[in-house]
Amino acid sequence: MATINSFEDLEVWKKARTLAREIFEITLRGNLRKDFSLKEAINKTTGSIMDNIAEGFDRGGNKEFIQFLFIAKGSAAELRSQLYRALDRNHLEQGEFESLKVQVETISKQLSALITYLKCSDLKGPKYVNEPLENYGNLK
Repeated sequence: MATINSFEDLEVWKKARTLAREIFEITLRGNLRKDFSLKEAINKTTGSIMDNIAEGFDRGGNKEFIQFLFIAKGSAAELRSQLYRALDRNHLEQGEFESLKVQVETISKQLSALITYLKCSDLKGPKYVNEPLENYGNLK
């Protein structure tokens, strides 16, 4: 198992970032680029997934991290719903929709797995690590 030192090390964050880039490119073409409210909603939601993973991680405690992971999971469900609207408005082809939906479902499953892992872990998060102050030199 790899050591996770920052949110950028998390596979689920990497997948969310890849998805956000892909969806941004899609919103620049076809009729979706002219459907301003849906385009904006989709871009905000994809950003919310990766942003909540990052913010939760940097809070430093597992309880807060879990809370933000649940928010990211909710955003993933919201994105799936928005993708259905894009499909229904003929902004996406069926195959493209299916590919995006699978990516979002994968992210959602990874978020669930990470939440379960954190709930079962004895580690409380880096802000709870007790280290001697001398490890940080002169703090005056």
